[in-house]
Amino acid sequence: MRSLSLFLIATLLPRGGWTAAIDRTDEASEASITDGKTECTSYDYPPVTSQLSKFPGNWQTAKILQNDGVALDLWNSISNSIPNIAVKSTSTSGYSASDPDCWWTYSQCTEPKLGGLQPDITAPPEPSTLGYGFDDGPACDHNVFYDFLASNNQKATFFYIGSNVQNYPLEAQRGLADGHEICVHTWSHPHMTTLASEDAFAEIYYSVRIQAVKLAVGVTPTCWRPPYGDIDDRIRAISKALGLQTFMWGYDTDDADVGDGSSVTEADVENLYQQFISKAQKGDFNNTGAIVLTHELNNFTMSEAVKHYPQLKAAFKNIVPVGVGLNITQPYLETNYTLPSFEQYIAGNTVLTGTTTNVSISSTTTSEAPAQSSSSSSSPPVNSGNSDKNGAVPEAVVFRGSVLLTGLMAVITTFLL
Repeated sequence: MRSLSLFLIATLLPRGGWTAAIDRTDEASEASITDGKTECTSYDYPPVTSQLSKFPGNWQTAKILQNDGVALDLWNSISNSIPNIAVKSTSTSGYSASDPDCWWTYSQCTEPKLGGLQPDITAPPEPSTLGYGFDDGPACDHNVFYDFLASNNQKATFFYIGSNVQNYPLEAQRGLADGHEICVHTWSHPHMTTLASEDAFAEIYYSVRIQAVKLAVGVTPTCWRPPYGDIDDRIRAISKALGLQTFMWGYDTDDADVGDGSSVTEADVENLYQQFISKAQKGDFNNTGAIVLTHELNNFTMSEAVKHYPQLKAAFKNIVPVGVGLNITQPYLETNYTLPSFEQYIAGNTVLTGTTTNVSISSTTTSEAPAQSSSSSSSPPVNSGNSDKNGAVPEAVVFRGSVLLTGLMAVITTFLL
């Protein structure tokens, strides 16, 4: 009997770990996977894959599809309201020193020069409050990081890229299921001011309006962040026409710039984190809060967030999603979802209320998915596990797969007895 039991154990514990027994059919089952390689294996999610013809090419600069009459009609209805501001290059050379377009890349301008446009949000008004958020998700192997946030009852704002949502729809659903605030980060992460207005419209439209996030997650966000912060009054007008508020930042950790031939080192990121924390400790944010740029991009960026979370929590009186810090309780067009107000959140009510209208349909594992794009110059490889660059796994994690693990252990124990 013991030999049979050992065979059973070997069967239940293949090289991939416990996750091999998990059926990847819905958000909950996907969230229970904690092996990075398994997480980053692609799967078929019919509500999304059956609609691929209605999307631009994955990680290709978005353009309005020829057969998409709805998108074309919407663009035609707003195009006359878009200012005639020249398309820019990635270089600021030759641009007017007077900054007539309020081009953030040139001057970090966040107060539009044109009338009728809202200023970009760079900080919450609440004192000693950190507007907590992460760009470039959903990362395919983010479960350990999201488990860490859940174990600390910490909500955040996640800026999801449409192409990542298309590749990892169940990971995107977890953001909503865990009560985080979901915002948009374009379809393919381009420098937005370098695009023609129609293409800039498409980059946002196919990420939010009845497309990637709405289709996969079931909600329509009302906030966005331009990749690299690259925005001017032309892009602001387009995002306004699509009903989006622009969330920027006041401080940067440069965490996404490590690797890929960049001169930014891990020590540089550590130094920038410590400079920001030191400002909070000295009282620089006692009157108005702050937003710092960090990323869900890869194991390094997520591990850095975990490592510095205790220091941030000690330095700030409150750590809240950006929308909560702005007292935005209606973050989506769907009125059945509400965020807690700032006062409710800091009093301990951190729960997003609402019920998704999405119906979970069985998904099928296929092969390793394309790597998600980086906010750096090129795309990193798909991560092979949850460890960071040094092999360290974030601590204080509560795994949502513990129920399955307990059940398997009970079966094994029965056969051993």
